[in-house]
Amino acid sequence: MRDTDEQQRGSSPDDRDRRRFLRTAAIVGGSVIGLGGGVGAAAVLSESGSGTRDTASVRATTASSGGSGGRRATGPGGGAASSSAKPSASPTHSASVSATATKKASGFAHPGLLHSQADLDRMAAKVSAGAQPWTAGWNVLTANSHSQSTWKANPQKIVYRGSGSPENYGTLYNDIHAAYQNGLRYHVSGDKAHAEAAVAILNAWSATLTSVQGTADRFLAAGIYGYQAANAAELVRDYPGFELARFQQMMLDVFYPMNNDFLLHHNGAYITNYWPSWDQLTYASVFAIGVLCDRADLVNQAVTYFKSGAGNGSIDHAIPVLYSGGLGQWIEVGRDQGHATLGIGLTGSFCQMAWNQGYDMYGYENNRFLAGVEYTAQYNIGQSVPYTSYTWYEGAPGVWSGKQVFTAASTNSRGNVRPIWEMLYNHYVVRQGLSAPALAKIAASVRPEGGGGNYGPNSGGFDQLGFGTLAYSL
Repeated sequence: MRDTDEQQRGSSPDDRDRRRFLRTAAIVGGSVIGLGGGVGAAAVLSESGSGTRDTASVRATTASSGGSGGRRATGPGGGAASSSAKPSASPTHSASVSATATKKASGFAHPGLLHSQADLDRMAAKVSAGAQPWTAGWNVLTANSHSQSTWKANPQKIVYRGSGSPENYGTLYNDIHAAYQNGLRYHVSGDKAHAEAAVAILNAWSATLTSVQGTADRFLAAGIYGYQAANAAELVRDYPGFELARFQQMMLDVFYPMNNDFLLHHNGAYITNYWPSWDQLTYASVFAIGVLCDRADLVNQAVTYFKSGAGNGSIDHAIPVLYSGGLGQWIEVGRDQGHATLGIGLTGSFCQMAWNQGYDMYGYENNRFLAGVEYTAQYNIGQSVPYTSYTWYEGAPGVWSGKQVFTAASTNSRGNVRPIWEMLYNHYVVRQGLSAPALAKIAASVRPEGGGGNYGPNSGGFDQLGFGTLAYSL
């Protein structure tokens, strides 16, 4: 009840964490991060009541084999802790809420999603000086067909993803990556043709798109492309001719309602039915839209879900077991490595966006995320990892139910390549000075990282915005 009262007064626990972080860790690498500190409403997590859901009966038993080398080893009772206290309820937001009407002097840093202004200035300076590895990363970017200023948008009124519908979502992700890559090229080179290309792409979509539809996969599209589109827009938000208010409105009308609905209802399924990556791509989108639209309530919603959400994507559920040696079992490693690394990349993107707004989610619970990163990296460079049996409960109430028991890390897609590791390596090892040998090794193996268009034509090659060697090397 205390948290509820403080939220009603306009100071949520997330805001207090943010201010504390800003006071103690604002200066990193000579630049200020997370300027300001918007005070937001309570997180939008439930429609009525407390929002608490008891999932103990369908959670796999967690265990630990000992300390974690400086990280939190176990929760109460010897297992990995999962918070059962959920935030108090607040009404869900209407899809038609106006971006302009709700914009506040929230103090968000802009640009302030995956890249701060200091980040963009560093990239430009390093590339101008011909420094490595930034120049190698830059060369990969400029060679990508999506980064050319001649790219023409192909906007759709309705985007479909999922079998049984006329799938056309490839047009969306290709255009988003073209806008992002052109925006990045503009900031590094100063060539206005790339800014104008990004603006033209984003304006075309905000003038056309009305909905995202399809099977349950529509929620994947709303999450992945929601956070990516917001990042592309953030790079050119102040460029002349960009219809920022219209783009914000599209994000609030088309993407956010689907994100919010998924976190509330999980498509009508049991809370355990959807693997962590579904939640992770969703709250990454909520956070990104919140910053783009200066909506502190959305930002707090995403941060709160990362910390204590009922679904598998909250941090204690995604990493239910901690082991000695700094390893934490990422539950999708038992499923396959394609989805496991997808979740790692999405959570990393969320943490990076949060970092640039003054929230240290990278370090939350004594670097719990790093334990999952190191575990997943270690397995994907060919080394063994401990594994505690995990039971996945699936289905929907009144429809069907079932379960699968995973007893070992899956070899499916082991060693697959995604452009996700540089961001994590540079934060944890370079910036924070922490030991993560598997992460360091896997990051070196994929350097320099590319982005959309460098990893095949299918959607999996566009799940991350990428170019981490250019963007995150410190």
